[in-house]
Amino acid sequence: MRPVRFGHYLAYGSNDFLGAGAMAVISGWILFFYTTFCGLTPVQAAAIFAIARLFDAVASPLIGYLSDHFHRTRLGRKFGRRRFFVLLAVPLLPSFALMWIEGQSFWYYLVTYVFFEVVYAMELIPYETLAAEMSPDYKVKAKFAGARILCGQIAAILAGVLPGRIIEHFGKQSAETFLYLGIIFSVIFMLVALAVFTFSWERPREEIESIASEDHVSPLRSLRRLYSDLWATMRIRAFRLHLGMYLGGYISQDIFNAAFTYFVVFALGSTVVAASNYLGAMAFAQLLSVAVFIPMCLHYHPAPSYRIAVSLFGVAVLGFLALHHAQPAQAWWIYVPVLVAGLGRGGLNYIPWNVYNYMADVDEIVTGRRREGAFAGVMTFVRKTTQAAAVMGVGLILQAGGFVAGSATQSSEAVTTILIVMGLGTLTLLTFGFFVSLRFHLNRETHEVLMGEIKRFKEQPGTEPTPENRRIVEDLSGWPYERLWGRGAAANPPQSFPRTRESMP
Repeated sequence: MRPVRFGHYLAYGSNDFLGAGAMAVISGWILFFYTTFCGLTPVQAAAIFAIARLFDAVASPLIGYLSDHFHRTRLGRKFGRRRFFVLLAVPLLPSFALMWIEGQSFWYYLVTYVFFEVVYAMELIPYETLAAEMSPDYKVKAKFAGARILCGQIAAILAGVLPGRIIEHFGKQSAETFLYLGIIFSVIFMLVALAVFTFSWERPREEIESIASEDHVSPLRSLRRLYSDLWATMRIRAFRLHLGMYLGGYISQDIFNAAFTYFVVFALGSTVVAASNYLGAMAFAQLLSVAVFIPMCLHYHPAPSYRIAVSLFGVAVLGFLALHHAQPAQAWWIYVPVLVAGLGRGGLNYIPWNVYNYMADVDEIVTGRRREGAFAGVMTFVRKTTQAAAVMGVGLILQAGGFVAGSATQSSEAVTTILIVMGLGTLTLLTFGFFVSLRFHLNRETHEVLMGEIKRFKEQPGTEPTPENRRIVEDLSGWPYERLWGRGAAANPPQSFPRTRESMP
């Protein structure tokens, strides 16, 4: 094991300027940009997101599968099975700026959006496996996740405040604001991807081969196994619950982000600059929140910490709805729900990605294999699919509620629709994530048991676990102990999800 130093945490975490930064800009501004400056209707914008997801249904899982097996190629041996894709994405990342040029056709916006989404997946999916590649230690992985989310929150601050600062500098509110935003972020994306490639490493090839349970297969057989491998990730109970928490926390933010600028401009009667200021303040609170939730997760564990974050964000959303009736567009106290929302959102951003770093460990005890790329492919595909669905859904509902694209004012029916989307949509997803978290039991103690059982399978095959260890591992994996370590999960998957013999207290 190589020592992990501050520079490695910083380089790894900086990549979330791309991971979270791109998503923050897209979820917060692109629907507003398309419908305000590009002449697209909400339905046309929704069509762009839907078509992009069809491409993603193939691209994201394929990239994850390729990165799991790329060590067998000459390029993989030279650059790394994960890091090669990070390096390949560097010259393609400026495509982000091309999305923000006004006056183009629907097809232009479709092609530029889809192309960047594929480049984004090509860089992010292999990157997401590197924390598990660089260290197996629970605390080190938690610090990697913390560094990543802290950098992501700084990117979210930039995504929030830069439009307002650009408008103030150039003295006008126009589509050029977002083009400058795209150029700035494109440069940042290239720099952080280079930093990740330079200051990261992977498992030795010998270790990868020693834990692989499959022989060399033909390309056609590999393609057939692609989606069966990805479906296998969903047979891991901890991963299913993790996805539920992830979706509850992130989709709720996607809905909120997509509606918030409309809420500020049309429901509060304010400006894009004000919306930018509020998003920037919210992102700054998120940055402080992550610094609090990192030790909180280690002390109180992820699931209870997640419920605290959900509660904070939910209270803030109710606060925004209450303030609407007072019309506080210029009042300082609108920053109260802004800051509370940021405190909750910081936890919701950090906790799922902290937990994700341990999913391949649970999978290893089930299959005897390391498939970080498959999990990363599923995570990225699910993330981008649900974000696109959230933004697309907001656009469709707004148009159905009477929203008129390009209009400086909106009807009372359209404003009511904005309030319903931002309030009910956000709170529904938060509630879903809260209840899923009640069943999630992966923490520092149970992870230590899990790693001990993996070691026992490797070094003392045939020995029996203690009843407590059996119960914990079955709860995390969702499989009877007799079928772990590839003795059923890999070769003969069940027709339905197996249940644990005992539930966790």
